[in-house]
Amino acid sequence: MPTIEIEAKTTEDAIEMACKHFSSTEDELNIEIIENKSTSIFGIVGSRKVKIKATPKTDSAVLIARDILEKILALMVVDSEISAEKKDNTIFLNIKGNGSGILIGYKGKTLEALEFIVNKAVNKAYGKKIRVIVDSENYRQKKEESLKDLAFKTSEKVKKTGKVAIINPKSPYDRRIIHLALKEDPYVQTKSKGEGLFKKILVIPKRGS
Repeated sequence: MPTIEIEAKTTEDAIEMACKHFSSTEDELNIEIIENKSTSIFGIVGSRKVKIKATPKTDSAVLIARDILEKILALMVVDSEISAEKKDNTIFLNIKGNGSGILIGYKGKTLEALEFIVNKAVNKAYGKKIRVIVDSENYRQKKEESLKDLAFKTSEKVKKTGKVAIINPKSPYDRRIIHLALKEDPYVQTKSKGEGLFKKILVIPKRGS
């Protein structure tokens, strides 16, 4: 965890500077006062000197991800609040606010674009590979349920006809959900096909099934 030492006239000023440095609130930092005294010359009290040590309670990658998304949303002039958490090697950013519809966009395209930009920026700033998922008003969860439903219905169709079925081009995130949904199905297998970011998904009957 990154730690900084800050010197200021008052404890409040030092904490405020630490919050700005980490783009965090005071509650998200561990604050330790390491020096708090007044300087004096010939017995005359002079200026007060305060030094603190500040360390984020949250993983620095999470702070970087949230800070980048906040700056993007500020440019979009969207009034919103971002909550962030990290599970394993994935950061989840959830946007709450009145502009959720604008942020999600048609079929989630704007949300996907935001996620793509944040991922690129975070990996460059953090210095190593880490996955960031951007969501708004639980859109991702609802979409995941819809994609799983699509996967299961397509699988049933393939089992009945014995023919390959094609699912329209999907983003890497959407494809992963469909692939995982049918991974354990003993009668079908899935395969991505195409060039670029968005690819079709083939649902193929397994031989002998």
